[in-house]
Amino acid sequence: MSCDTTKQIFLLSGQSNMAGRGGVVKFTDHHHHHHKKWDGVIPPECQPHPSIPRLNAHLHWEQARDPLHSDIDSRKVCGVGPGMPFANVVRERVGGTIGLVPCAVGGTAIREWARGEHLYENMVKRAKCSVENGGGEIKAMLWYQGESDATAVDADAYKVRLEKFICDVREDLQLPLLPIIQVALASGDEKYIEKVREAQLGIKLPNVVCVDAKGLKLNDDNLHLSTEAQVQLGQMLADAYLCHFNPSSS
Repeated sequence: MSCDTTKQIFLLSGQSNMAGRGGVVKFTDHHHHHHKKWDGVIPPECQPHPSIPRLNAHLHWEQARDPLHSDIDSRKVCGVGPGMPFANVVRERVGGTIGLVPCAVGGTAIREWARGEHLYENMVKRAKCSVENGGGEIKAMLWYQGESDATAVDADAYKVRLEKFICDVREDLQLPLLPIIQVALASGDEKYIEKVREAQLGIKLPNVVCVDAKGLKLNDDNLHLSTEAQVQLGQMLADAYLCHFNPSSS
């Protein structure tokens, strides 16, 4: 892909609800083994577009399509996430090329996203490569994570860990005011979820905004957002970006 200095790049990070489990269904084979598969349904809001590329696992730009994280969160079955509906709304409103950098991995706690850990370092590497490899500018990070921290041990530490994570990412990317749009949890252990949500909704760092996923429709597992919910979430994330970080429309 040729150099595109106008490319607007967005980092997609966190755990399974960012990676996308919309449309992932369980089935039983003839040996009575349980498996999961994606139903393949791509709503109109998630359709691919020539102006929406993604950085694949090999650090090359290619046309983005769901499941966006299939080669990143590769140990799990991925489905629809919020990335494509987000990108389609931003592209329609602002124009230009919307580059997506998927980094999310299911079942990961925030301590695994600490500076020096593999997930963190890989995300920073991918972010830097996204700009070096074809030009453009990182506009924001979308972050949806915390279900794995809704535990007796980790919930209390979440706010401090999240703030440190945000500060480290900004420092390592040399983007001190990088917009961060995070998602307050829709699901998790009922005993501890409110503690994590409180931390997410209570972050007071500059250029950090939070959209609330509470009440969005879940899959039958009561943990992952449905395809329909992911479309809504993508649109909420896009509205938050356009409202708070007001890029000029073309």
